[in-house]
Amino acid sequence: MSDVKKSGTVYYVDSAAAAGGDGSKEKPFAKINDAAAIARPGDEVLVAPGIYREWVCPKNAGEEDAPISYRSEQPLGAIITGADPITGWTKHEGNVWTVRVNNSIFGEYNPYKEYVCGDWYFAPTVRHTGSVYLNDVMMYETVTLDECIAGEADSNAWNHEESKLKWYTEQDGDETVLYANFGGLDPNEEKVEFSVRRNVFMPSENGINFITVSGFVITKGAPTWAPPAAYQDGLIGPHWSKGWIIEDCEVSNSRCCGISLGKYRDLENDMYFYTKQVKSPTQMERDAVCRGQYHGWLKENIGSHIIRRCHVHHCEQTGIVGRMGAVFSTIEDCHIHHVCNSQQLGGAETAGIKLHAAIDVTIQRNHIHNCIMGVWLDWEAQGARVTRNLMHDNQRPKDSTEAKGAMFSTDVFIEVGHGPTLIDNNILLSKVSITIPSEGIAVINNLIGGSFSLINSGVDSIVNNQREPRYTPYHIRHRTEVAGFMTILHGDDRFYNNIFIQNQPVENDSLTAADAAYEVVGTAPFDIFPTYDEWIAQFDFSKEPDMGALATAHFGHLPVWVGGNAYFNGATVCKHEKDMLVDSENKAYAKIVVDGDSYSLDTNLISLLGDYKNKIMCTEDLGRAFEPEQRFESPDGSDIIFDTDYFGNKRESSSIPGPFAAADAESIKLV
Repeated sequence: MSDVKKSGTVYYVDSAAAAGGDGSKEKPFAKINDAAAIARPGDEVLVAPGIYREWVCPKNAGEEDAPISYRSEQPLGAIITGADPITGWTKHEGNVWTVRVNNSIFGEYNPYKEYVCGDWYFAPTVRHTGSVYLNDVMMYETVTLDECIAGEADSNAWNHEESKLKWYTEQDGDETVLYANFGGLDPNEEKVEFSVRRNVFMPSENGINFITVSGFVITKGAPTWAPPAAYQDGLIGPHWSKGWIIEDCEVSNSRCCGISLGKYRDLENDMYFYTKQVKSPTQMERDAVCRGQYHGWLKENIGSHIIRRCHVHHCEQTGIVGRMGAVFSTIEDCHIHHVCNSQQLGGAETAGIKLHAAIDVTIQRNHIHNCIMGVWLDWEAQGARVTRNLMHDNQRPKDSTEAKGAMFSTDVFIEVGHGPTLIDNNILLSKVSITIPSEGIAVINNLIGGSFSLINSGVDSIVNNQREPRYTPYHIRHRTEVAGFMTILHGDDRFYNNIFIQNQPVENDSLTAADAAYEVVGTAPFDIFPTYDEWIAQFDFSKEPDMGALATAHFGHLPVWVGGNAYFNGATVCKHEKDMLVDSENKAYAKIVVDGDSYSLDTNLISLLGDYKNKIMCTEDLGRAFEPEQRFESPDGSDIIFDTDYFGNKRESSSIPGPFAAADAESIKLV
């Protein structure tokens, strides 16, 4: 993708301008959408600081060498919001106030009539897509007015104090009635807003390609629940297109998703299970993949987006979501935090980053914390690479209870994929670090302070007293075209040159590695898989092949490879590993220290490694992921040499395990 832009017209926008402007510097538009209606390839829309209460809906696509650019004149100075101020509150009872709004303000989409619901939504269908905000804090919706009046803390919420701020809604004729408990504050003296627009910056049509959005605050919208086979919307997103760049933006306070790289609307398959129920939800996902091919899901048409240096926070489904539309994309240098913390919504699509079909997607140098999950790559993470990220505290606080429909927590979740998927040079310090009911995973040079979970689990179901496998696709290498479908055999994983430290105490020793919340750190859960020599011995190539006799091998576990890892504080060791460092004498520690916006790692691990070093791993060392028969390589097919550490520093010909090439201090500044 070229960063060179053909010269074009510059359109100026200023929220303080008079209506009727022509977009010139002397007479700017007052609305960004006025420029979005006419901007053509190579044009730039330059937006002055101010608040823009509108849905920006680009009408025209850019071109690869002539994108249409939307830029905030001052970084984060232009605020595009899906919310409007709401005034005229009158006292109802106690700390609760009320106000009425004529429904004409909403047009065809009233967020206070629309519910959050649909496929893969597991929480009760009682929350609306709208929200009320007090001083930029999203308040908590209640099911009854009495609950709103009581204003009690929600035990499920990750922030109990914020959860006392309640709101409730009902319809009365052509009016939406809102009640809100502002905790003793007078809403007529505070900043109170309510979301009135579904999206903030998103085309209504497919194929609006090559758009750059730079330097805006994007906030407070009312998008719907975004499951994978349905249309996925968010505050901002390309809506099934190619070549968007979203950079240096702050995206926050979405009722559901912040940035959507997701799926188009397919009327025949949209919310299929929720509305029709006659096919299993897994089957409709397979249908969606194949129907996507028919509807133009090709490398030439879809994906190749860049999300960089964005601050994404306080969204209640995902920070970044995408089904099929994120292929060949890069998400880098973003700060993503406090996602799905209210616990008012629940289901299988909640994470800081949640992607289906992350084909050749690179997720690098991001800081992801205090989310229900860090990164969740579901189905077809083929060629995906999660590298040089900092993830921590992606787990429910101890004083919060588990909400109905809530998912478990982990830093990285790779679900029912066939690989190859790379997890390298990350710092993973949540209680569960990596969840892999998958195969074809390579875990290299990470600092891992939490467990592996859902090992040999989390894939198939027993229905009608028989096993019902979950077949998922794999693809032509570095393409979207489907090459085949297969269930998950488990195994086919590689673990090299990592540091494992039991960084948090085991509180529930009754769990096993087959459980999502397993707490024991280390590689012992992979004892159940064969070595390569044990696996290949099942196939006697000197004899005529016997299909029936080989069925047990064809549907048995795949091998694992383990070596060069370091283990501390009792972290367990796979029985297949021969070359490792096990320190059973010293107490190791690795703790994140926060100082304002700065995050450091306080650790003695580097000193405890001593002189223990290993060879630098590369693509040739890792072989091929079994089902797609694809190497662990770059999206362009070139080799990867793992000689660059978390900071981008080069490793020597041999290197210590973990994400750092070297360190000479116990406090390492990370962000």
